[in-house]
Amino acid sequence: MNDTDRQRERSYKLISCEIFFREMCAAVSRSPNRIDIQFLPKGLHDIGSKEMSSRLQVAVDSVESGPYEAILLGYGLCNNGLNGLIARDLPLVLPRAHDCITLFMGSSDRYIEYFNNNPGVYFETTGWLERGKGLQQLQDLSVQNKFGMDLSYEDLVAKYGEDNAKYLFEELHGNERGYQRIAFIEMGVEPDDRFEDRAKKEAKDKGWGYEKIQGDLSMIERLVDGDWNDTEFLVVPPGHKITAHYGEGLIAAEKIEEKGS
Repeated sequence: MNDTDRQRERSYKLISCEIFFREMCAAVSRSPNRIDIQFLPKGLHDIGSKEMSSRLQVAVDSVESGPYEAILLGYGLCNNGLNGLIARDLPLVLPRAHDCITLFMGSSDRYIEYFNNNPGVYFETTGWLERGKGLQQLQDLSVQNKFGMDLSYEDLVAKYGEDNAKYLFEELHGNERGYQRIAFIEMGVEPDDRFEDRAKKEAKDKGWGYEKIQGDLSMIERLVDGDWNDTEFLVVPPGHKITAHYGEGLIAAEKIEEKGS
């Protein structure tokens, strides 16, 4: 991007998971570009990759090409939830990130370094605490609901009896066994200490350790500012789709073959 490009205001549509609500709004408010935002519910992450991709495709296809130069995606790959997403008339721009923590940490290198040096850590942010828990928007469609993983202990007792309920509850919630600590990522958009206090309480209730680490808005800012270096971002041209792979770069743009060709 040259100096002339940087000076010209551009117009983008941003489609983002609501987990980034405060962070995206803060970055957009300071961006030199004109950006219209659409937030989608966090629950997309829980309804399976195919259903998530389908709903994102509907959102992408509903964007009019006239007012915008590109569609920005405020998502990581999210368990392949973006795999197969098609760019129709506008380019799609998305971060090269396994999940949202990369964006909260500011880079994949920082995330990987922290993760490797801190096994058993469970991340919390303002968005996860404010919008990621206790919401019912897509609960009936979630994988957890389909398999009864969101049932309380009391519900399990009523349905299966006390002996079976104890076993089932331990098995269904066994995904927490590998965690030892909560790390609250402070992004600088918190209104006060309420979200950090909730993270501390959760850690105490679970008998885990607690740590606060400093987040980094710079990757989110680069997304909305149009500063898309190839190492951190993928630009998907019209007529191409997002393809996930697990080598260098994480994701790629694949040309869609026309029928009959």
